[in-house]
Amino acid sequence: MEQKFPLPPFTYEKAVQKVQMAEDAWNTQDPEKVSKAYTVDSEWRNRSTFLNGREAIVKFLTTKWENEHQYKLKKELWAYTDNRIAVRFEYEYHNNEGQWFRAYGNENWEFDENGLMQKRYASINDVPIREEDRRL
Repeated sequence: MEQKFPLPPFTYEKAVQKVQMAEDAWNTQDPEKVSKAYTVDSEWRNRSTFLNGREAIVKFLTTKWENEHQYKLKKELWAYTDNRIAVRFEYEYHNNEGQWFRAYGNENWEFDENGLMQKRYASINDVPIREEDRRL
């Protein structure tokens, strides 16, 4: 049985660890590595895109990082319960034309008993920034 520690139910320490692990994985910009944190049938909403399953996650993230260069993400624990975690985040990147952006958002996560994320709902807003205004 595939497991991704720490497992629910979450304590504050376990929730913080789970958030840091997600941040670290996403900052690798490796779609295969990131997808391993999700159930094979994981349900996603990312902005207005709806996805199901690891294959769709890998395809989505591959396209994302082909268009978001020098991507850097920071996540922060917002709240947690037994098998759910809410985070706020921001990330910065530039597009193919060289325009920099800072994206702000919130995610709601639900985990199965094996510590794999079975649901991820993300709301994200992008703000154009100047390169010299980068923080991350």
